Amino acid sequence: MSNFLAVDTSSRYLSVLAVKGEKRTLRHIPECAMKHSVILMDEVDKAFKEVDLTPRECDFFAAVTGPGSFTGIRIGVSTVKGFALAADKPMLSITSFDLIAYNVNSENFYVVIDAAHGHYYVCGYGADKSVTLEPCYMDGEKVAALGAPLYGFEDLPLNNYTRLDAGSCLYPAVCQNDSKLSREVRALYVRKSQAEEAKKC
Repeated sequence: MSNFLAVDTSSRYLSVLAVKGEKRTLRHIPECAMKHSVILMDEVDKAFKEVDLTPRECDFFAAVTGPGSFTGIRIGVSTVKGFALAADKPMLSITSFDLIAYNVNSENFYVVIDAAHGHYYVCGYGADKSVTLEPCYMDGEKVAALGAPLYGFEDLPLNNYTRLDAGSCLYPAVCQNDSKLSREVRALYVRKSQAEEAKKC
């Protein structure tokens, strides 16, 4: 059993997962009002203490890399990079899509994430978790026409949609992907931020 720290700051919630052998703790704040930068390190410290784990004892560090809140993603990614650099350990990227997909048992399905203004980030999966539709940005009408079960971690006004709990999804997603360790973690941006779009215009 690996020792690790995983953080998810990609949405309105905050999740910090610390695992040491058979000991595991999840600190999940459903609504942190986008104060990830203020709250995160305190929650990490509490999680470490609850399982008697130190950064040096971690085998790797994991972050949910998006899509989602541009600022939130950067906070989580930079935090994990800092720990990994200081401890000289590898990192694991978990996309917001994989966070949900590795907790779904279905032949073919889509993971859907709110992108605001009636649009969504979407990724399609097969039963073996192979990607059948690359991450993309589409409007509600196109999502409704996909014709397969939809899953996510938010309350969304979509038919054939099931909401999962993001906090409880973190541990299975990390454990099923821990063979994909790397020395680099990069944010997944399916589209440009509003600031970048405004600058282009």
